[in-house]
Amino acid sequence: MNGAQERHGLHKLSTTTLVIGALGVVFGDIGTSPIYTLKECFSPHSAHHVAATSANLLGVVSLILWALIALICLKYLAFILRADNRGEGGVLSLMALASQGMPADGRIRKAVVLLGLFGAALLFGDGIITPAISVLSAVEGLKEGGLLGTRPTGTEALASWEHHMQWLIMGITIVILIALFSFQFLGTAKVGRFFGPITGLWFAAIGVLGLVHLVRAPEILAAFNPWHGWHFLTTGGHAGFVILGSVFLAVTGGEALYADMGHFGAGPIRRAWFALVFPALALNYLGQGALLLRQPDLANAPFFQMAPGWAALPLVVLATAATVIASQALISGTYSLTLSAVQLGYLPRIAIRHTSEHTRGQIYIPFVNRCLMAACVTLVLAFRTSGNLAAAYGVAVTMTMLITTILFYFVARHLWRWSVLRTLPLCAVFAFLEMAFLGANLAKFFDGGWFPLAAGALVFTLMTTWATGRRLVRASLEKSALSQEELITSLGRGQTLRVPGTAVFLTSMPGRTPVALLHSLKHYRAIHERVVFMTLTTTDEPWVPPSRRLEVTCLATGFWRLTGRFGFMQKPDVRRLLRQATAHGLAVDIEQATFFLGREIIIPSRTPGMARWREHLFSCASKLAQQPASYFQIPAGRVIELGQQVEI
Repeated sequence: MNGAQERHGLHKLSTTTLVIGALGVVFGDIGTSPIYTLKECFSPHSAHHVAATSANLLGVVSLILWALIALICLKYLAFILRADNRGEGGVLSLMALASQGMPADGRIRKAVVLLGLFGAALLFGDGIITPAISVLSAVEGLKEGGLLGTRPTGTEALASWEHHMQWLIMGITIVILIALFSFQFLGTAKVGRFFGPITGLWFAAIGVLGLVHLVRAPEILAAFNPWHGWHFLTTGGHAGFVILGSVFLAVTGGEALYADMGHFGAGPIRRAWFALVFPALALNYLGQGALLLRQPDLANAPFFQMAPGWAALPLVVLATAATVIASQALISGTYSLTLSAVQLGYLPRIAIRHTSEHTRGQIYIPFVNRCLMAACVTLVLAFRTSGNLAAAYGVAVTMTMLITTILFYFVARHLWRWSVLRTLPLCAVFAFLEMAFLGANLAKFFDGGWFPLAAGALVFTLMTTWATGRRLVRASLEKSALSQEELITSLGRGQTLRVPGTAVFLTSMPGRTPVALLHSLKHYRAIHERVVFMTLTTTDEPWVPPSRRLEVTCLATGFWRLTGRFGFMQKPDVRRLLRQATAHGLAVDIEQATFFLGREIIIPSRTPGMARWREHLFSCASKLAQQPASYFQIPAGRVIELGQQVEI
């Protein structure tokens, strides 16, 4: 068991338990891709499709298999999973690794940070689309499997039936999505207790279905020859290239393998993939190809047509459960991404609830949950079918994968000291494949591909605006702030009244006097006999161990400086920090101390800084921030907030 697993308490769990857990969380998204991937490639109802001929089937299935091998088996499992940031994965962790050792004001570091932020923003868009398309595609199996009645023969009757079926399927999908988001407050640990076994059953089922049809048409095994995929691309013209956008649906969810590494470790993820997930996916794609070789007229829904009549309803139920699990994984990932962004200073301090006392990373964010639910329901109502949603799917994920490749290059070159000859060809191959998929997906831009880009651009704008706004606020406050040493010296010369008790002043400016203290002196003309300047900083590491979390300095008699360091996956806990300070000679009774917090009231102005619209956006975003007392877990009855207007 590696050090990353031990830090997360994973040494207490068996490998089998971790593998089962990884099945339920990591592979939900990529595991439900067979429901709609080949359908989008060959269905006449798809905006971009090709005829289900023998040559096309061998070519498309070959492209799917080799996309899984190249991007998932090789890129993510063989290389990207090595880039763990103290056990954590994901694009923000990779960004932090890639920027290590670079000058803080260097152009390359700024570009790396912007790339990482844009990749994270795109994942928010993915987190909106995945629940909608996954659940909708599964519920559509009720119609494709004939469980909602048979299609009428008359043209008018058929049109009316299709219209009513569409609204019925949309209604069922929306009910499932609302139920899913309504139970998020329980926490992933409780909601996902049975996720692993259900997902294991799902992979076993799709593998068996694929094997049954593979035996009937074993000639589909020729798809393992990459020549068929290359021949399809080189002879298919524009249609052959555009179909790559649908082929890419088979690898969406690959980023989750890296993002969720911190929960299970790289070893269990690799074991689950090679032992069950990849064989089941390969068998199912081959089985669907074999089915269409014999019956090309079933291209409208090859996945559900694989099951015999008696198994149609159980398969739809299992598919719905699997897609709910896939949605849960993306929702939980969005929560974790939000937590990281908040801690790194790229989003306001919105309310974050920890739902488990024993497991790190188990969180629930009400505001994000409401936004995701509203966006998913809106997507279902706007796009109506999984086929329409598939056009919106893929652009954001492809860009995120490409950004991951670029960031990995900087990690390998600057952190691991790999040579250019070793790093550049490897990353160039992955980047070439991803750019080809990106180009094909961009062909769907006006069919819905614009949506995840718009959602990502919105989140990216918010994150960069918030980070820039906080920097301008700090710069404005530092102009009028004294150093803590200057304050202590000036107080020693005067006759300032000292009152009993301990005052803790939180400040984001290390070494500078908090504005709240200056306001306190101005109003009360007195200061407590013991003053603690507390600064809480977030590092580029996901977790900071207790041994490095605290630094305590005695500045003068009655004056202390306390610095707490937390990782971007940790939530600051002032109570615990002050208990730890006792061992450093600073004993503070948190129930008797008074905490002074400064609260800035942002005033947009014409002062050079940001564009006026961004200043107004920053001002509005600041109103979403959670009260500092709640965020830092300080007893509300011991807090005094002093406001100050700040022009930016």
